[in-house]
Amino acid sequence: MTAANPTVTAASTPTLDLPRPTRPAGAVTTALGVARRTVLRNIRNPQVFVLGMVQGAMFLLIFRYVFGGAITTNGIRYVDFLVPGFVGTGVLFAGMTSSIGAAEDLKEGFFDRLRSLPVPRIAIVSGRVLADTVLATIGLTVTTVVGFAMGFRTSAPLGSLLLAIALCVFAAFAFTWMFVLLGIMAGNPQAAQGIGILVFPLTFVSSAFVPVESMPGWMQAFASNQPLTMIVNATRAFTLGEADAVRVLGHSAGYFATRSLFWCALFIVVFAPLAARRYQRG
Repeated sequence: MTAANPTVTAASTPTLDLPRPTRPAGAVTTALGVARRTVLRNIRNPQVFVLGMVQGAMFLLIFRYVFGGAITTNGIRYVDFLVPGFVGTGVLFAGMTSSIGAAEDLKEGFFDRLRSLPVPRIAIVSGRVLADTVLATIGLTVTTVVGFAMGFRTSAPLGSLLLAIALCVFAAFAFTWMFVLLGIMAGNPQAAQGIGILVFPLTFVSSAFVPVESMPGWMQAFASNQPLTMIVNATRAFTLGEADAVRVLGHSAGYFATRSLFWCALFIVVFAPLAARRYQRG
């Protein structure tokens, strides 16, 4: 007895209902997704972030109460001179954390996993920068609150204070591109932490903690024109008010703010493409 083989026709062949290919995620969606992941990771593992804020507060206390009595600041209280300087330099100290975080992402393979996805490369690095800018803003807020608790006072209008905050946040965004690039180049958190020592010449050879006029003549040319001095002076001028800013700093807030924005734009134009290219190369 033989069994007849059933005839299989094209009509009876089952078809698979496969999903249609989706379009690659856009740059904004990708950047926001990476930023959200980075912020949440820092919230769940806040050791480095919190330690950085505590370190900044300790430095502020030391300068205020240990060195404050020995430094003259052109007729204003040292605490009113110091706190805007610390808020301005906060963009660099926050950048050190950005460098270490980017190196950790690279070492742990997070960047490698994202390279396999059809997403814009610049958006991945942008997400890291956006997250670090948010974290830097939190750090700047904490520094400001500590400064007010230590006796910092200002008679400047609210609009000027908001401009000072906006300038510092934009500066944090601009400088973070450089630090993310350094973190990717370092390849591991230990090396990135070592590279972070580069912030100290910019921080201390500036107007952040002492007037530039008190420095040796050969150092004043660099200290007066480097980017951090412009950001610090603009922040300080906004908090002092127009009349005191011209008397203490020699120029108005607009003068320093314009030059600060130029430096920030230059950092973005130079380091954003370099960071994206370095990420692409791995």
